[in-house]
Amino acid sequence: MVAERPGGEAAPKGPKSRAKAPDEWELEKAAPEGASQPPSGGGGRPAARASRDYPQKNAEILSSQYGLNLFLAGLVLMFAWAVHAAGLAKSAVLAYLVTLMLLQLVWMAWYVCRRYTQKRLIQDKDTHAGARWLKCGITLFAMITLIMDSFKIGYFVGYSDCLSITEGIFPVTHAVHTLVQVYFLWCYAKDIIQSFKTLERFGVIHSVFTNLLLWTNAVLAESKHQLNEHKERLITLGFGNISIELDDHAPQCNCTTASLCSIFSQGIYYLYPFNIEYHILASTVLYVLWKNIGRNVEHLQHHKIPFRFQGKTLGTILGMMVFATTIAIVVVYLIQIGRTKLKSEIALMMFYLYAIIVLTLMCAAGIVALVIYRLEDRSLDVSKNPARKLDGDLLVGTASGSWLLSWGSILAIICAETHPSYTWYNLPYSILVIIEKYVQNLFIIESIHREHEKSHDDIKTLRILTVSNGSTLSPAPSYKEIYNGINGIHNGDLSYKFNGSVCLPESNGTGSPDEEKSEPCKADAPSASGSSRYRRNFTVNKRRILKNVAAFLFLCNLSLWIPPAFGCRPEYDNGLEEMVFGFEPWIIIVNLAMPFSIFYRMHSAASLFEVSCIT
Repeated sequence: MVAERPGGEAAPKGPKSRAKAPDEWELEKAAPEGASQPPSGGGGRPAARASRDYPQKNAEILSSQYGLNLFLAGLVLMFAWAVHAAGLAKSAVLAYLVTLMLLQLVWMAWYVCRRYTQKRLIQDKDTHAGARWLKCGITLFAMITLIMDSFKIGYFVGYSDCLSITEGIFPVTHAVHTLVQVYFLWCYAKDIIQSFKTLERFGVIHSVFTNLLLWTNAVLAESKHQLNEHKERLITLGFGNISIELDDHAPQCNCTTASLCSIFSQGIYYLYPFNIEYHILASTVLYVLWKNIGRNVEHLQHHKIPFRFQGKTLGTILGMMVFATTIAIVVVYLIQIGRTKLKSEIALMMFYLYAIIVLTLMCAAGIVALVIYRLEDRSLDVSKNPARKLDGDLLVGTASGSWLLSWGSILAIICAETHPSYTWYNLPYSILVIIEKYVQNLFIIESIHREHEKSHDDIKTLRILTVSNGSTLSPAPSYKEIYNGINGIHNGDLSYKFNGSVCLPESNGTGSPDEEKSEPCKADAPSASGSSRYRRNFTVNKRRILKNVAAFLFLCNLSLWIPPAFGCRPEYDNGLEEMVFGFEPWIIIVNLAMPFSIFYRMHSAASLFEVSCIT
């Protein structure tokens, strides 16, 4: 027996003769490879599929171990150079980094050529990876990094008589590496690689750890410079117990143009913060690319969310005030610190008092946003996404640097025998740093994991047309028109309006509305409109508050990135922790924790910019 299909075709009835529809073939093809399936008559399909996963899992483990060993070898080289190990010069570190960059350039060139040959093939994309605003930030930092490389080249030319050739090769290679990598990230950061997966895992992880080593090298050079300035300030203030010599690696020859060499050497260290941020952001984008290799994604349409200034005026104005004040505070601090003991204490108290006010405002803003989230009944998006998971892990991980410094300062204040006047500003400052980052992490992580409702502007009008009286097209009065969540139809005299609400009369079958049946609708319309308007206004007000909070916290995090990045570091200058823990142990703690603290502010600003866009 056969069954008649709607289109008039006869289809065989019975499970054995049932053919697969095209959509079913697509669903079977898109199913995750690792997903468990019921055993079929063929037998062995789940086992065969699982066996295909083993090589890829092994490739992931092998590539990660390769990257870690690459990174550890570079760390040992840099540590040996930092402690002036015998038989190891700076040229060895630079030669190692140049080799890694050249290998990455070879891999990127191979990948670009391979993708060019497959340009007609449909390539899977991760729409959450490599956001446009993130790539714009990387591009900005890369441009400043290129300026720093040009300064290094000029510095090498000035001291070419007594510098190793590797110190000239390194900035040239780094400039080429920067240009090619920025192009690569702009074009291929969203790729989900499905071919040559084993080879690509090693290439991408090599790129990740190459950028991490370049970041480490920049952090080490910048920390050495900051430590030299700190020692000079302590010597100026009369601390005679500083027995460590200045770690100054000035060339042992004269520069051909002394004035230019001085400009280059000073300018390089002011540009290091941007170079540091460039490499750490590039490594995070490349890590997401590595996690996406071989990943099966749901083909869901991802709507681009533009940045809008509307509704963020108050938060932006307050944030800009904080930003401008921060620049003024940093300038005054750098001018006053280290001049005399009195000026140094005044500079420290000024910085602590300003930071206490800003951190208090940030804590209050974050708590208000979290309270609003508690009032809303909205589920969290728990779908697996490498980019989103990495954002949360980086926030918590890098915040640990500031928490370590803060707890060290609190312990030093408790254990110190003498307490200078600025100590009582340092204590609330350290406590607020811990609380503010705790609250801000909660706000950001919950914001990026919440399922955001569509705004009313995104809901379009649906008009249904029916054929009546033979060939005339007219709107059917028995259907509803959806507009901004209100059920009704705006069509001539068929609808009634009451205070902005629409009431659709029912038809009595003769084409005219039934007035008796529409009476109850007339009575209920005003109250329904009032409650709907109240809910809509309440939602709009909550969204406006959240937008302002995100904009304010975004600018505050940018502001708090400036002081430590450009040398305003009270952890170095107050001297209290050094008296309790000792000079060398505390300096080691600061040099290890400060880079994570600086990166936390920049990463928080990037995450808050995304929150501001999606709110």
